[in-house]
Amino acid sequence: MTTAEKGKIVLKILNRLYPDPPIPLDHKDPYTLLIAVLLSAQCTDVRVNQTTPTLFAKADTPQKMIKLSVEQIREIIKPCGLSPQKSKAIHRLSEILLEKHKGKVPQSLEELEELPGVGHKTASVVMAQSFGVPSFPVDTHIHRLAQRWGFSKGKSVEETERALKKAFPEKTWNKLHLQIIYYGREHCQARKCFGLECEICRALYPNRQRPVITKK
Repeated sequence: MTTAEKGKIVLKILNRLYPDPPIPLDHKDPYTLLIAVLLSAQCTDVRVNQTTPTLFAKADTPQKMIKLSVEQIREIIKPCGLSPQKSKAIHRLSEILLEKHKGKVPQSLEELEELPGVGHKTASVVMAQSFGVPSFPVDTHIHRLAQRWGFSKGKSVEETERALKKAFPEKTWNKLHLQIIYYGREHCQARKCFGLECEICRALYPNRQRPVITKK
């Protein structure tokens, strides 16, 4: 089966299961999405969504955020983990948005990646979901499933992103990355399917006998 053929099968199944996948992180604008995605590093979306209402009630704009101290931010976001680093990043990036971008989240991948605490994945999520720019953010679910489905060898997240961008039409990227995340959580979990049980794994590899061990 060619990569193109596999891509069509994946899209058909995911479009049936998740025709309109919501963004899993609660937010109201690019700034609150940026903060929510930053907080989601090594933390579940559920925990982030439990934490951000308290934070955003006090500060949902860069102007309000810099009025909080780093320690105040840290106390609120402790449940999300890595609070010392994340609180400093949130405070400083808010200052930079005011200093360099008139308080607005920049609509440039490069400028987003220059912000403290904002890596390529976080920047890609904001570009895709706030500004509609075709992007393919790769999280742990996507990295794992791309290997199970034979789109990537899993050497790095960067390699997986490049491989998926080649395998699927650009117009599908922003929706597809959400669809794969939901599918990975609900149907093809790391310690359950192992490439043998879920609908997509069976469709792509009907004769597969051994579990697929993926690279992190």
